[in-house]
Amino acid sequence: MASTITYPDNAPPLKAESQNLDFYYGDFKALRGVSMPVYENRVTALIGPSGCGKSTYLRCFNRMHDLYPGHRYDGKIQLHPDEVDILDRSVDPIEVRMRISMVFQKPNPFPKSIFENVAYGLRVRGEKSATYIEDKVEAALKSSALWNEVKDRMTEPATNLSGGQQQRLCIARSLATDPEIILFDEPTSALDPIATGSIEELISEIKNKVTILIVTHNMQQAARVSDFVAYMYLGEMVEYGQTTDIFMKPKRQETEDYITGRFG
Repeated sequence: MASTITYPDNAPPLKAESQNLDFYYGDFKALRGVSMPVYENRVTALIGPSGCGKSTYLRCFNRMHDLYPGHRYDGKIQLHPDEVDILDRSVDPIEVRMRISMVFQKPNPFPKSIFENVAYGLRVRGEKSATYIEDKVEAALKSSALWNEVKDRMTEPATNLSGGQQQRLCIARSLATDPEIILFDEPTSALDPIATGSIEELISEIKNKVTILIVTHNMQQAARVSDFVAYMYLGEMVEYGQTTDIFMKPKRQETEDYITGRFG
């Protein structure tokens, strides 16, 4: 079933790419030879039925699987332009997570103030300048369209914010450390339609600053926010291409069946 990826002739610069990536949960092989480009300052959406390997694949990009014993990678994920294989054992996963941040399915603000939530990554990185931290926090909150709502509440607990505001705060926290890639794992599944619209609009805006890889079960969302789409099934990459091509004229029958609702 696995498909060979054809890179578009007029493709943007590559930011990352997986090469024959396998992943194991103990003895269970969850990903099977997944190769896929991730283009700079573009949104790539991963679609497919539950359990197909989308989130597993996403979490390989910031080495989150390292946090649990018995997990194993084979293959490569290469970052461009410096050609670093982030799965290599010589590469520090903490450094990877500084370069590639993640926003989860449910908002997960830390039990800290709004300000300290956004400043957290900067402090972990060892930043000491209060002025620099304040400037970066403000810039991140402005980029996440949250500044005007919280600028007079910076010392309040982040948990006082609404669900949609909390998710934008988590995006601001990711942006504050100037990541090269942000991973979104079903970022709007716990939000109402209005908050979902705000997050989608935000994703479209911040891709000018950062490369985005998003997992979504929502076909309409994938069509709205992404430039490229990858359809996965049973741990394999079935089809990858530009969003308009995947949704209007997919090359694989399996892809068409999933998109049209005949399967999955």
